[in-house]
Amino acid sequence: MDRREFVRTLVTGGYAVGMAQFLGVEDFLSADNGDVPIVTALVREDPDDPWSLTERTRYVPAGWYAAVESAIELNERLAQLAFTGYLGSAVVPGSYQSETATVSVGISRDWGSVRDLLNQLATGIPVDIEAIFDDGGIDDLEDVGDIEDADDLESVDGIDGGRDSFEPRLVEDVHEGYVPSGVACETPTSLATLGPALYSPDTEQAFFVTAEHAFEGNPDPVGEPVSLPVRDSDHVSLGTVASAHPVEDFATIEPTGDIEPVSLIDTQSPLRVRGQYTKLGLADLMARGERLEKVGAMTGHTTGAIQGIDAVTCFTDDFCRYGQIRWGGQMDLTDGDSGSVSFHADPAGDDEDVLIAGFNNARTWWPGQSYVWGVGAYRLTELHGYHF
Repeated sequence: MDRREFVRTLVTGGYAVGMAQFLGVEDFLSADNGDVPIVTALVREDPDDPWSLTERTRYVPAGWYAAVESAIELNERLAQLAFTGYLGSAVVPGSYQSETATVSVGISRDWGSVRDLLNQLATGIPVDIEAIFDDGGIDDLEDVGDIEDADDLESVDGIDGGRDSFEPRLVEDVHEGYVPSGVACETPTSLATLGPALYSPDTEQAFFVTAEHAFEGNPDPVGEPVSLPVRDSDHVSLGTVASAHPVEDFATIEPTGDIEPVSLIDTQSPLRVRGQYTKLGLADLMARGERLEKVGAMTGHTTGAIQGIDAVTCFTDDFCRYGQIRWGGQMDLTDGDSGSVSFHADPAGDDEDVLIAGFNNARTWWPGQSYVWGVGAYRLTELHGYHF
């Protein structure tokens, strides 16, 4: 097994660890005293060695684990069916005490045509249904079988108010040939946020990274230059686009100048990226009520609650985006923040150590819902082998 396959296997392993890979899920869940181990993160043994990844594990209630796995499976089935009116869905893990998980589903106005289908698929799994209308409104729907009403959510008025007052976060100068993430970078067509170093196990190379949609109007931005605006100085070249991934919405930039990618995030005391969360690691954070953070080039440092994991989003394009995280609120992201990462403190690391949750790409704009969405770090590893 080569390095890329090894990393991919670590981050996407089904039942998290142990004999589960050899046993059926029922045998696995009944094999212990009510708790089962899950892999929550991939963490560097040596903070300075991005290739020293090891599994971080945690024991969780077997009932909770079974509920989350069932919700993930239902969410995948809904996305595969892509029935008429399906706009997206997300897994919403409950607390460990509740041992529950819900699937939140957004559909168009045509509720009657999917009522029976959802009843058949969702046996035993709570489902929150929200009807999102063409005019941007959102309605809650009646209970049907295991399907529950969605929570009443007030619309956020004036969401764009004051956005023009944001000033981009520019680096003051470049020290020692590196620049942390969370500051502005520029493409030929727009401004975005520079992410922390993204590593390729194929070549053992570090790349800069930002949002693919920052290369607006260019269907193939490979080779396009990316620069770093420096306050009271000229722009500094970062490199050129090495790969572009429009569905996951990220682009890697190969360094071509004197600045190298680093695993740092620009806060008052710089934060050090020590690894990344797995899908079940995100579920664990949500079960414990933990919050995510981000540092964007426009809105700066914000925090917010996790609202859903393993989400599917079909709102914006003629394709769906998978492996998404929903967190925070609409005001946590604005134009220019795309390319930032969501993260959480490493509970077993030093004070400055964090683990990456995902990559921020967009925010809701329709009344009734308020969150940021973006692709989970585990999804980048699963599909393309990259890791933070």
